[in-house]
Amino acid sequence: MISEENRKGLYGLVLAGGKSTRMGSDKTVMAWHGQEQRYYLTDMLGKFCEEVFISCRAEQAHGIDEHYKVLTDKVEGKGPLGAILTALNAEPDKAWLVVASDLPLLDEATILQLINNRDSNNIATTFESPHDGLPEPLITIWEPAALEAIQSLIQENISCPRKVLMRNLDSVKIIKPANPEALLNANTPEDAIKVRELIQSKTT
Repeated sequence: MISEENRKGLYGLVLAGGKSTRMGSDKTVMAWHGQEQRYYLTDMLGKFCEEVFISCRAEQAHGIDEHYKVLTDKVEGKGPLGAILTALNAEPDKAWLVVASDLPLLDEATILQLINNRDSNNIATTFESPHDGLPEPLITIWEPAALEAIQSLIQENISCPRKVLMRNLDSVKIIKPANPEALLNANTPEDAIKVRELIQSKTT
């Protein structure tokens, strides 16, 4: 069951502005579950967030289905951190549940775990990566208070969202994922093969 208090003032952001260089094809349109990943994740977040937007570069916006809301990057050249900053600037009184498009095994239970553990007194609530034990910035609830911390790093010409969390660990709530597999990234063709095998094993 979702905590309605933790859901209050929560918007969703699906990051779909990357160039998918390592994959060799657009990760956001890969249909792991019979639907383009960017729409699959947006629909999933829509069950928990007040509003959900697909984040992309300006030149990508025309390719997004008109039934979905789009938020184009206003901070260019900063990758995902620029997209997060754009969202916080667009709705500064909202918290943003940000998810990357390269999480093909992300499920509702994992999103629910994150929301129910949200601490709005911190700048962010995030998961501990099962891969390296560090915070996972691209499946994170970023609170309005994160704006100042992000702007500070941008001014230093740093565009790594994980560094925002690492520099502010005393203001970040980090939880262990109940289902570590849900945080598996798929960034290469080899990753895609592994993911397809995992999905197939769950349906047979």
